Amino acid sequence: MRIIKFGHCCLLIEENGVRILIDPGMFSTGQNNVMNIDLILITHSDMDHLNMDSLKTVLKNNPHAKIITNNGVGELLNKEGISFGIIEDGQKTNEKGILIEGFGKKHALIYESIPRKDNTGYFIADKFFYPGDSFTNPNKSVEILALTVNAPWMKFSESIDFCREIKPKVSIPMHDGMLASTGFISRMYPMVLDKYGIKFVNLELNKEYEF
Repeated sequence: MRIIKFGHCCLLIEENGVRILIDPGMFSTGQNNVMNIDLILITHSDMDHLNMDSLKTVLKNNPHAKIITNNGVGELLNKEGISFGIIEDGQKTNEKGILIEGFGKKHALIYESIPRKDNTGYFIADKFFYPGDSFTNPNKSVEILALTVNAPWMKFSESIDFCREIKPKVSIPMHDGMLASTGFISRMYPMVLDKYGIKFVNLELNKEYEF
């Protein structure tokens, strides 16, 4: 599996020749230049995960790409006349030989007065889990975990505990676009996770990694 991070929470995954873009949001632009995308997964409708202008650019460059998301995002896409398929919690599909499974129902709680949006985490090819803005446990073996490392709905200890609960072979930092520096991430996460046998790989932007 090959992975490129464009920033914050936007990734390009390639598995067996199938290219999957995840969460083209407002904190990255690299996705706007990518070609030959087969699938686009959108976990929820927050602007840092779904920038409609960016999505339209991606679709213009990849007119045959199929969007998979949930009903919450689907309401916004319907208004824009953009077609999509629904995969939510407990549902799955096989796209070009790649299994896509949905886990989780709602965005993590930020504060009681802030409504919780639909949030669907996606498990790709029985290897890679991208939970979106939640700490949903898929309750299955995870090789690579996209781990939220900074958000208004979490603290460092919760992120670590979630990663320990999932027990992936490798974790990669996500949702870090709001940080002024990634120095904290590159030091603190491996310092703790190494003790539990979890390799933490801090991805350089726009660089391809193979796992």
